[in-house]
Amino acid sequence: MNNEQVLEQLLGRIVGPNEEVAAEASAHVDALTKPPGSLGKLEQLVIRLAGITGKARPHLDRRAVIIMAADHGVVAEGISAFPAEVTPQMVLNFLAGGAAVNVLARHAGADVICVDIGVNADLEHPDLLSRKVRKGTANMAKGAAMTRDEAIQAILAGVDVVSAEVAKGTQLFVTGEMGIGNTTASAAVMCALTGIAPASAVGRGTGIDDAGLQRKAAVVSQALSVNSPNREDALDVLCKVGGLEIAGLTGVILAAAANGCPVVVDGFISTAAALIARQLAPVSTAYMIASHTSHESGHATLLRELDLKPMLDLDMRLGEGTGGVLSLHLIDAACLLLNEMATFASAGVSDGTNKASGADTGARKGDVADTDVTGASTVQGEVSL
Repeated sequence: MNNEQVLEQLLGRIVGPNEEVAAEASAHVDALTKPPGSLGKLEQLVIRLAGITGKARPHLDRRAVIIMAADHGVVAEGISAFPAEVTPQMVLNFLAGGAAVNVLARHAGADVICVDIGVNADLEHPDLLSRKVRKGTANMAKGAAMTRDEAIQAILAGVDVVSAEVAKGTQLFVTGEMGIGNTTASAAVMCALTGIAPASAVGRGTGIDDAGLQRKAAVVSQALSVNSPNREDALDVLCKVGGLEIAGLTGVILAAAANGCPVVVDGFISTAAALIARQLAPVSTAYMIASHTSHESGHATLLRELDLKPMLDLDMRLGEGTGGVLSLHLIDAACLLLNEMATFASAGVSDGTNKASGADTGARKGDVADTDVTGASTVQGEVSL
């Protein structure tokens, strides 16, 4: 079986979330001691998590952020404020625990797994996962970034990392990345798959000035012109104008979906990978949770394209998985509410239908809950929904 057949086999394993379990969780959410819908997106989130995991009371205690690291030949076109040497330097920083994602992951109780999938350097570290497909992509402004088989190899490397983690008990994944030049590749992927103009897709990345921004858009236009990626073939787009870490993250997303695990999508680069994953397996979007809206120009547009609604908007554009790890606190909060809140019945509180389990249903002075004309319970002194 060749690599493309292995990938096809994986795609065949991806099915939709368990709707019956989601409905069970939804009914329980509605029975909790609160007005219906009063916890907003947290309610929607935990119902999705129940369907994804197949567990009406999800516990996602073991989680990992997978950082895919790779270099990009297009850096030769002067599209980054930082040199390519920063990629291997930052990988070592991740492994030493000194990067922003390490700090936030420690606070959120998440493991950080760093994968060398295409760094243009020889790296050795006991905690580094070496899955190098090649030492960086070629310059996509001159020709294809990589071959089709290399792109598939990188996807399958991401799949293998997730499969190994699932075997260890990991239940939740966060996408992270490192690679100088990867916002340019992500913009090119976005343009190729959506038809959006490069000027609307490119952002400042590592902090380029106005002239650099124009040059970056021109480079993306040149790469699209030179390579003519096929919009109907995500693998063609990926190998011609993508990146190895984007491919690796595509594999992370697909493997999470195939294993019934939620995958928290970080910023612009991760969302470009999510776009590729959607074309390969449309139902995979049901397993994606958007963490935040990056300050990169094209990110909000990409999220709308995927119909993903982010939890946070903090003007962040660091990448690494930082926004994804921050959102774990909201995921934890949603699960805790589902698992620990009392129901109207268990607490003996009126649910707005003049019924209370184990309590006098007659109105008494000082009762906590009143009933509005819609039948929804409202808490005295609070604004009703």
